[in-house]
Formats: sequence, structure tokens, C-alpha cells
Amino acid sequence: MKSLTSLWTVMAEDLAITCCTSATLDIKTVKRRVECEGLSFLTITLPDLGKATQKWLDLGHATFHPSVYYRRGRSLPEFLQGFFGRVFDPVSGVLLDDPDIDAIFAIRQLTLSFGKILHPCSDTRIKEAMSDFVKCEREVREFDSNITERDLCEFERMSNLLFGSVFSKMDSDIHYGTLLPKHGPGATADRLTSNGKYNSRAWTTRLEKIFPSHEFLIPNLNFIGELDKESFSEPDAETPVRVVSVPKTMKTPRIIAIEPSCMQYTQQAILRCFLDHFSRDELLKKMIGFDDQSLNQRYARLGSIDGQLATLDLSEASDRVSNQLVRAMVRRWPHLHEALDACRSRRADVPGLGVQRLAKYASMGSALCFPIEAMVFTTIIFLGIQKSLNTSLTRKDIKRLSGSVRVYGDDLIVPVRQVRMIVQTLEHFGARVGLAKSFWTGKFRESCGKEYYSGRDVSIVRVRRDIPSTITDATELISTVSLRNQLAEVGCFERTVEWLDNRLRKILKYFPEVGPDSSVLGRVSRDHHGLTGGRWDPSLHIRLVRGYFVQGKPPNDPLGDTGALLKCLLRLESRFPTGVVRVDTDLLPCYEPSPTYEFPETPSRSHKSSLRMPSVSQDEKHLERSGRPKHVSIKLGWRPAA
Repeated sequence: MKSLTSLWTVMAEDLAITCCTSATLDIKTVKRRVECEGLSFLTITLPDLGKATQKWLDLGHATFHPSVYYRRGRSLPEFLQGFFGRVFDPVSGVLLDDPDIDAIFAIRQLTLSFGKILHPCSDTRIKEAMSDFVKCEREVREFDSNITERDLCEFERMSNLLFGSVFSKMDSDIHYGTLLPKHGPGATADRLTSNGKYNSRAWTTRLEKIFPSHEFLIPNLNFIGELDKESFSEPDAETPVRVVSVPKTMKTPRIIAIEPSCMQYTQQAILRCFLDHFSRDELLKKMIGFDDQSLNQRYARLGSIDGQLATLDLSEASDRVSNQLVRAMVRRWPHLHEALDACRSRRADVPGLGVQRLAKYASMGSALCFPIEAMVFTTIIFLGIQKSLNTSLTRKDIKRLSGSVRVYGDDLIVPVRQVRMIVQTLEHFGARVGLAKSFWTGKFRESCGKEYYSGRDVSIVRVRRDIPSTITDATELISTVSLRNQLAEVGCFERTVEWLDNRLRKILKYFPEVGPDSSVLGRVSRDHHGLTGGRWDPSLHIRLVRGYFVQGKPPNDPLGDTGALLKCLLRLESRFPTGVVRVDTDLLPCYEPSPTYEFPETPSRSHKSSLRMPSVSQDEKHLERSGRPKHVSIKLGWRPAA
């Protein structure tokens, strides 16, 4: 806690210099309140003030906030008054005509930077989150009972207009049995290991109707005898999803639902089919994203300049997508309808609250959660536009409007002219718009991790983990090196970067200057082409530096016999989907790709490489080791400098 307070202090001093003000009293306030309130002041109280400030920018004036002290007769808090006074009028609280954008960035950095540090929530907050999960489920059921058939028909017509072509092709693929399943490396409700999933014979009667076990669980019909020991679970006996909490913020955890392996396996088959056809639809690609956030971020910047685009954020987005809406969306395509229903888990095991029947389509954890919610939200957005324009939209109209709509999960970009009707329509269909994180009035916009004010990037650098104290704190070291390099890239944190360098040098014997693509934990240089030091590799003709790099091995997970053959054939067929896959299995390991592991703490592309483990070929070992590394370590050695 002391080191995090010291980090906040040096950041405040750097930003005060940039904004030509003083942070002396602010530093005293933070130290005093951290002593009294603990780490929650940095991780909960200050982020609440930061979120309120973002809304003040949108509304055009500051309002009272209970977490900070106000002097009588003034509308701005005493805390950070040197920064707030450069953005809002100190007396009236009205946004200045020409606010200091550096001060806006400083306020956001000093209030929000610790808001998503990966500390576990208290047991009380986790219990509250689980109760909210069940409460949300009840609200989805209430929506299902209140929605009219006319609403469903309108929803169905619009979704058919948008996705009819994709759904038709998916329906055909399912009918002719061309789907290719996949096991992922993640956890499953039945607690199988990564390779152990290929030996599983657990299946359900619902899956058997649309995904025959002899086509999905064994390499070919020569192994049909192994299906004698399988057990088909009836709907009431199916394994429920396992609801768990994972760290998100200290205020609230993230709730996810871990799917059974058989459901996850078939969900991946439908996902692969959907993405294949979606990628060929030029219109849908303009409006929906699954792996590229840059277009959402670009739209957010444009919206902050001309005010024509709004950014919306949805609360509990996936948990509020009703299964009734999904059934209406695909009911014209019987094979797709049955497949989506068969691979959907109907029950959830909630800690402390027992097994609950689900009305939502799926929670986070399902492979289909993200694409399903994106399609549902896109449909509702165009229903809102249609109501606002008071006319029935055609495919041609949608093409004309496609440049003002963008959906990436629960991050929505919509036209400001229709935003109020879109918000009403979203909530009419069961979604909940987080108005505190949605912007369309002022010049502030936020989407997919990027924030802009009047076209200027005011995105902050977040602290994700504690400051390390020893070399054994590998995860903290990796995150802190990334933090150091991100702050150095911003360019206004000289003292902070120096403070972090001193802390890291006490732990790391070697902390060299490296380029942005180096795997070494080092100080990323802007002029990486002019790097000196280290040694020259005469064979590779590159410069090497001595430093620490990240190392992590998949856990031991031996797989043999039928399971090994099934895994190899599936991986080969995924590379050559139109080819013949019944080949000599001795040749199969050469097609196994080398895994690359990246840590999610780093939003900046330029620093991903500093957290990347060296790519050690696992081609011949994927039947011995598989899954995500249970822990990582750092190792000293010579690696490329750039």
C-alpha cells in the first residue's frame, strides 16, 4: 500500500508540472485518507470521483460528489483543485469554453489509474455479486413475460434483414454436417484437463440430435465401440455451468460461467461456422467487430470532434440477453435454431444459492456469448433507428447508416440524432444502458479502452498489479515493467519513470534498453534502431542483450490412444478444412503451431512484446503438455535487443 501511495505521489508531481499547478495539498490528502481508509481510497473512492468527472465533461458542469470535501460557495472539490480549476469554473462549476486538455488527462490519471488493480474483492462483495447474478436472472424472466409478440416479430424482421444471409449459410452447414468442433485450453465445469477433454465421452441427448456423437467424439467409425461406455445425459441431469468470480476491481468481481466440456466443444463448432460466413459479409464487418477494437476507437474520436456519434456502455450485457430473443432471431432456420439451443446450458450452479434455471442465452464463458450479444444489440440499435425515423428500414437503408453504427461486445457506437430512442429500445428489450459511462452531449467519448476529448486522446495508463519487492514476484515484475514503458511513452512522467526504474533496478540485476519487439524485460527505447551495448550475434546478424525474459510451460497432460488421434485430426483439419484428414498420424505433429502467451495487462500494442514469452516449439510435445501455464517465471539470458 505504501509503494502504491508513493507511485501516486510521483505521478501527481509530474502532472502538476505539466499543468503548471501544485499538488502538495493533494498529496497530503491522499496520504491521510489512505492511512484512514486503506487501499480502497485509491481503488474505489478515487475511481468513483473519476467516473463522475467524465460525466461532468459530458453534461458541461460539475456537480456535488460525496467522496471529497467542498469549500462553502464553491462548486469544485478542494481535492485536485489546481487541476479542476483549469477545466471548470471554480465558482459556478460550468465547463470552461476552452478547458485545459492536459488537466483533463491529469484528473483522469490521478483518479482512475488504480481502479482496475487486480486485487480480490472481499467475501461480502463476492456474495453480493452472486446475488446480483440471480437477481438479474429474475429480471430477464420478467422481461420475457412482458414482451409482446409484436415486439418479437419486429425484432425477428430486423435480425433477418441484417443476418439472414449468414444464418442461411450456417443452417446449410449444420444440415450437411460440415461443422468442425474444437476444445479450448480453458477450464470446464466437469474439471477436465486440456488434453483430458479429448478422452471425454460425456454427451447429452439434446446434443445427440444435432451433433451425433459418432461424428464428434471419435476419429472415425472404426472406433464406434468406444461409444458403448458413453452416457447421454437427459436435460434434467446435464452438468450445469459453474458460476465463479474472477478479479475485476476491488469494488466488484467479474462473474463468469464455466461451461461443461461437451457444450464448449460444440459451441466452438458453431462459432467457427459463424465467423467463416460473417467474415465474407462486407456490410456486417463494417458494423460489428470481434477481434479489432481500432474502428470503435476511431469512431469514438470522431464523435468527440463533431458530436455526431455517441458511445454507449451496457451493464451486465451478456447476462441480460434473453434466450427468447435468440430463439426469435433464428426461428426461420430450424437447424441453426436447434443447434444454438442444443449447445446452450440451461442451468447454473451459483455458489451459496444452488442450481438456478437460466432465462438468459449464455453468460461470459460460453464461446457463443460474444457473437450472440453483438447480433442482438445490433438488431436492437437498428430497431431504435427505425422507430426514430418512423419508417421501415431496408437493406439499402442499413448500408447507408452503417458508417454511424459500430458494435464490439457491449461497447456501442450509435448516431446522436437517434440515441435517445436507441437507449429506450435497448432497455425495452431488456438491456441496461450504463448512463454514467455513456456519452453523447459534450465532447468526451469512450469506447474499447480509449477516451477522447475534442479529438485529443486522454486515455490513461492503468496500474494493474502491486509494485514488486523481490524477483520471485514474476507477474508483478512483468506488469510493472509494462507500466514503466507505457508511462515513458506518454512523455510527461519523467519523475515517475525514474522512480520505477530505481525500484526495478533494485530487483533486476540486468535491466537493459530494448526495442519494442524484444522479449526481454527492459526499458523500451523510442529510438530502438540506435541501441548500443550487449553483443553482436554473427550468425543471426542482430544485437543481443542480457536480461530477463518470461518463461512458462503448459502443464504436464499426457494424451494417447484414441484421444491423441482425435486431437491430431481435428488440428490438421482446422488447417486444411477442405482436404483429406485421414492421413498417417506420424506426420501430424509438424502441423502443431507454436504457442505464444501474452498477458492481458498491457493495452498498448507497442509493449506487448515486452511481456511475451519466447516461442518455444511445442510441435512434438502437445500430446505431453497442454493448457495454460499455471504459473510463470523469469529467466536470465541473451535475447534479441529489438
